[in-house]
Amino acid sequence: MEGEQNATYVILDGYVNVHKYRYIYFMTVFIVYILIICSNSTIVYLIWKHQDLHEPMYVFIAALLLNSVLFSTNIYPKLLIDFLSEKQIISYQACLVQYFMFYTLGSSEFLLLAAMAYDRYVSICKPLQYPTIMRKTNVSILLALAWFLPACQLIGSVTMSANQKLLISIYGVIILLNIAVIPVFFIVFTYVRILIICYRSCADVRKKAAQTCLPHLLVLTNVFVLITYDVITVRLESDFPKTARLIMILQLVLYNPLLNPLIYGLRMKEISKHLQRWCLLSKKVDFFFFFFFKCKGRCGRVLFSAVF
Repeated sequence: MEGEQNATYVILDGYVNVHKYRYIYFMTVFIVYILIICSNSTIVYLIWKHQDLHEPMYVFIAALLLNSVLFSTNIYPKLLIDFLSEKQIISYQACLVQYFMFYTLGSSEFLLLAAMAYDRYVSICKPLQYPTIMRKTNVSILLALAWFLPACQLIGSVTMSANQKLLISIYGVIILLNIAVIPVFFIVFTYVRILIICYRSCADVRKKAAQTCLPHLLVLTNVFVLITYDVITVRLESDFPKTARLIMILQLVLYNPLLNPLIYGLRMKEISKHLQRWCLLSKKVDFFFFFFFKCKGRCGRVLFSAVF
C-alpha cells in the first residue's frame, strides 16, 4: 500500500515482464476485448431482432452473453491502461468497485445458468405446463434475481472490506455457498432429472435434450472449474508461480467470454441458422458495394475520356 494525500493505492504485482512486452500485451488484450464485444453482441442482436428467438431459453442466453460483455468491460479497460502505464496501481476505492463488479457478475453467471437449467427442465420434463410456468413475468423475475441477488449480498462484503472487518472471510464463505455452490447443486440435480426423463423417452426427446442442454453443460463446466481455481488460490493463499497464476486468471477473464458465443452460436440450431443467414447477407452486401464502386470507377474513367 502507498499513501499519498490521504489516498490509498494498491500496487498490482501480477504482471509478468510488463515493461518488456507492454505493447504485445496491449495489442493482444485489445484484440481479444474487441472480439469479445463483437461476438457476444452479434448473438444478442440476433436474439433481439428475430421474433422466433424471443423464447425464455434464448432470452437467458442473451442475458448470459450480455453478462460476459459487462464482466469483460470491468476487467479489460483497466488492463489496457496498466500495460501502457509506468506503474500498475489502482486506488483502494476503485479496487473495491472492481472487486464488487467482478464477483457480482461472476456469481450472476452461475444464477443465469441455473435459470437456464430450470427452463430446460420444465421444457423437457413438463412440456404441457411450460407456457404457464415460463411466462414473461417469471422470466423477468429470474433475470432480476440473477443480477440483483449477488449484488445485494456482495455489497456487505465490500462494506466490510472498506472498514477492514475480520468477519469478511466467514461472510465470504456464506456468499460463496449462496451464489455459487447451491446453484451448481441445483443445476446438477436438474440435469440428472432431465437425463432420467430422456432415458425413459423416445429418440426425439433425447435429441432435443442433447441439442439444448449440452451447450449449457459445457459453459457450466468451464465456469465452475475456473471459479473454483480462483476461490482456492485466494482462500488458501497458495504459493503459485506468478506466470502460472497470470495464465489461469487470464483464462478466467478470457475463456468464457470468447467461448460462450461460439458454443451458443454454433451448437444452438435456431441461433446458428440466423447467424448463417446474417453472414451470407453480409457477404452479399460487401460484394454489392465492391461491384458498385468498381463499376462506378470504370464509368468515371470512360466519362473522363469522352469529355477530355
